[in-house]
Amino acid sequence: MIASLRGAVATAGLDHVVLEVGGVGMLVHTTPGTASGLRRGQEAQLATSLVVREDSLTLFGFADEAERDLFEQVQTVSGVGPRLALAMLAVHPPDSLRAAISGGDVVALTKVPGIGKKGAERIVLELRDKVGAIPGGAATVVAAGNGSPARGQVAEALVGLGWSAKQADDAVGKVLAAGPQSGDVSSLLRLALRELGR
Repeated sequence: MIASLRGAVATAGLDHVVLEVGGVGMLVHTTPGTASGLRRGQEAQLATSLVVREDSLTLFGFADEAERDLFEQVQTVSGVGPRLALAMLAVHPPDSLRAAISGGDVVALTKVPGIGKKGAERIVLELRDKVGAIPGGAATVVAAGNGSPARGQVAEALVGLGWSAKQADDAVGKVLAAGPQSGDVSSLLRLALRELGR
């Protein structure tokens, strides 16, 4: 119904943005990576997916159509709703997620909070032949921030994705203790997710 939105960014949170479209502020739920790439006042375009429920209309936004299509595709699996699909894309970039599904990498899928071994096996079974892994598409993790200002934001985002406050704080602490890094929130979040996946 609403395939994309273009407008000025009114606000950008950790997992959502508000886009001003024709004088209306549209709240769009995104991955932390997408949200961190948008700045207030900047013109942005997001591919979107509208999820209609009896009591709500919820917009989910993505950097491109391929990411949105993968978000919709994983929801065809029984037990995978929009929040879990968004968490999958927050933990794994689209190419890595496709590679994990098509390669039957259950361990990678269980790194997503809310997905257990049986759920991961079901996702692989139902989608293995439907998603195509892009050759050489696995994302590389970039060096992340020393992040004292970002520490609280990243820990909050991890709690929002399903980890406990202690797990989130420990993971961010380990990443920050690992060495000198730049102050990028999304990179710090990626490294913390990687740490939690070990």
